[in-house]
Amino acid sequence: MSDGMNQKLKILFTKDFLSYNSDFEHPVSVQKIIEHLENNGLTAERKSVYDDIEQLQLYGEDIVKRRGRNGGYYYDTQKFELPELKMLVDSVQSSKFITEEQSLELIKKLEGLTNKYNAAALHRQVVVRNRVKTVQTNIFNNIDHISAAINSDCTVKFRYITYDLHKKPIFRHDGDFYEISPYCLIWDDENYYLLGYDAAQDKIKHFRVDKMVNLSATQEKRAGKEKFGEIDISSYNKKVFNMYSGEQTTVKIRFKNHLVGVVLDKFGMNASICPENDGEHFTVATDISVSKQFYSWLFGFAGECEVISPEFVREQVRQTARLMLTAADSK
Repeated sequence: MSDGMNQKLKILFTKDFLSYNSDFEHPVSVQKIIEHLENNGLTAERKSVYDDIEQLQLYGEDIVKRRGRNGGYYYDTQKFELPELKMLVDSVQSSKFITEEQSLELIKKLEGLTNKYNAAALHRQVVVRNRVKTVQTNIFNNIDHISAAINSDCTVKFRYITYDLHKKPIFRHDGDFYEISPYCLIWDDENYYLLGYDAAQDKIKHFRVDKMVNLSATQEKRAGKEKFGEIDISSYNKKVFNMYSGEQTTVKIRFKNHLVGVVLDKFGMNASICPENDGEHFTVATDISVSKQFYSWLFGFAGECEVISPEFVREQVRQTARLMLTAADSK
């Protein structure tokens, strides 16, 4: 190997070794760097290692010398801090739309973005097994195809599955393909959804990405762009409960004061909160896609909230409550 090639590789091996093996608590000596280089077939003198570190520092690498008996060199910053990586690992662990195997593979890649000490701390916190996970392995390919179709302004076609009582997948829509104009991907309730326009029904729809099979882009251009223009994604999830759509209307609800945090979590900090004169309640008026899931959310606060308007929503609350009581009394 020529001296020039040796020098180029030496500085790269030095950078990688410091990046993975050092931090403030674990500085690396020049002798350890030399041993690492020799283990990879590269010869080095102490002075050349000092020179390489200086060149890396001039390039902008945050390499710091720690003096003292156990001193050496270490990377003062990482691409990601440990709390940031913990948050990303938690997101991967809790994501229902990623299989257990895919989750472990992603977490291993995240561990590779930091030094070995942070990677070990992350690995000790990995708890993926026995969590609720999809069994479908097509999620990454589906996301790729959908993103490519959006960028190319094309529709996508796919078949959509659900499950029978024996946990066997069955096709919806009699097994026929859906053809949808994709608008965007939404992550809600730990699942990925495609938000798109169904031209056959002139309607915006949601589809769980992990339940889409045989998905591919078509040569047809997307339709329904005027529908897309009416959607404010930043407030969309505030109106839709668990991604179940329904008739959208402005609903006014009275809550007990201690539920204000719950309401703000759902509808956002811009929700209009109006305290009532009794000092014990407040009202909020917001646009909601009225669905069974919306009523289920309300019943979770039974006795502590009341729909004020509109009247047809009040009546549907009554009817839903009657159906629940009838089902309970029939047993």
